[in-house]
Amino acid sequence: MEVHFTPETEKKLKDLAAQSGRGENDLVEDATATYVDELLRAREVLNGRYDDLKAGRVSAIPGDEVEAHFRDKSAVRRRRPTAS
Repeated sequence: MEVHFTPETEKKLKDLAAQSGRGENDLVEDATATYVDELLRAREVLNGRYDDLKAGRVSAIPGDEVEAHFRDKSAVRRRRPTAS
């Protein structure tokens, strides 16, 4: 498989490889493997949540309730005095 990077990303990769003493290919392989593993774990969680919703084990929270919750939470934080 061939991978292409922007010049900026390629420079960062070369710099990191030089600083770490590791080859660029090894860094790309490790980063990609870690990223793919995280995506697979996220997919498993999302699939499980979807299955729970579909089976009725949990119920969805309406979007307007979620939005109101975070608006209220944000308002409380804005009223809190800031530490100086």
